[in-house]
Amino acid sequence: MSALEQVDPDVAQIIRFEEQRQQQVLEMIPSENYASAAVMEAVGSVLTNKYAEGYPGARYYHGNAEVDRVEDLGRERAKALFGMDHANLQPHSGAQANMAVYLALLNFGDTVMGLQLDAGGHLTHGSPVNASGKQYNFVPYAVDRETHLIDYDVMERLAKEHQPKVIMTGATAYPRLWDFKRAREIADEVGAILIADMAHLAGLIAGGAHPSPAGLAQVVTSSTHKTLRGPRGGMILCDANLRRKIDSGVFPGSQGGPLMHVIAGKAVMLKEAATEEFKQYAHQVVANAKTLAQVLLDAGFTLVSGGTDNHLLLIDVTKNGLTGVEAADALEAAAIVVNFNSIPFDEHGPRVGGGIRFGTPAITSRGMGEAEMQQIGEWMARVLRDVKDSAEHARVREEVLALTAKFPARGVPVR
Repeated sequence: MSALEQVDPDVAQIIRFEEQRQQQVLEMIPSENYASAAVMEAVGSVLTNKYAEGYPGARYYHGNAEVDRVEDLGRERAKALFGMDHANLQPHSGAQANMAVYLALLNFGDTVMGLQLDAGGHLTHGSPVNASGKQYNFVPYAVDRETHLIDYDVMERLAKEHQPKVIMTGATAYPRLWDFKRAREIADEVGAILIADMAHLAGLIAGGAHPSPAGLAQVVTSSTHKTLRGPRGGMILCDANLRRKIDSGVFPGSQGGPLMHVIAGKAVMLKEAATEEFKQYAHQVVANAKTLAQVLLDAGFTLVSGGTDNHLLLIDVTKNGLTGVEAADALEAAAIVVNFNSIPFDEHGPRVGGGIRFGTPAITSRGMGEAEMQQIGEWMARVLRDVKDSAEHARVREEVLALTAKFPARGVPVR
């Protein structure tokens, strides 16, 4: 019996049930993945006991020799992997990384440009219900109504009109490549700083499966899970001349003591992401997403932007007479986990959505390839053709269970 089972059998049982769920379902929410056993060992280590307010060599507590070493190691790995001058691994999440950068570079009320929420933008890119939208004057840019691609000519026009101090790139639900070079040219034209939020793309960038913002964006923010397969957390990379501002925006600007056990997990993740195996993984994620997109297009579904260049896809389920919630609920009943999502120019509210968002990072981590994507696409089509056919959902679920049994989830105990 484990220590947790002895002390708190209720929590232990919940964790066992979650382990079982993760092993048995096709986890296709594109912001989720499986951290390795090594990452989780670091996160579950005695480093959780250490308070280390400040930065290596400049802490406000004693006894930090070992945690200084692990944070320095992680920072060097991040700089090398992404080709940036400076790295800060202390943000507790991608969202907090963004807010720390705003605090470092802006005054309240300053103008910022970010991708509109229903076009795939992130809450911290100026949503009115988020602190970013309350504290700063965000001017949203969108996607073309016909192609659903970023219209950089419109971005340029808006930048000239509104003279932002910062232009944000990056998204939470945009299935195409970003043109960081064009975005930097627009930023330079109006004297703005370019920030690339690569939270969804970081693993693809690390593996060479997506263009890198390094050398173009002066600041790059990211979460450390998603396509990077690390612990839940955030990080910031930046040009050397912004190092002091960025570091002060994190501590003492927006956070206190860092989570040293999570920073250790980030260091492990960064070593894993520098391997040839990870590079192959990143390219397989994209290949799997493209295969899945083609299967669904052939089945008659409407994909936002007509396909994907990265790890995620969106189906406009309004074309099937559905809401995003109805589609996501039916798929979960068949052990296929996606999330309902807004689509460009959505007429549904964000709690309902006109689409579903899903992707291939987690199922690729299980070792699945194009053959499995063909099968998964066919299962999704079967479920979505009649979301009220519970018998068909049950049949698909049994078939999914047979597949997941062949591909154990990475880092998740099999009991």
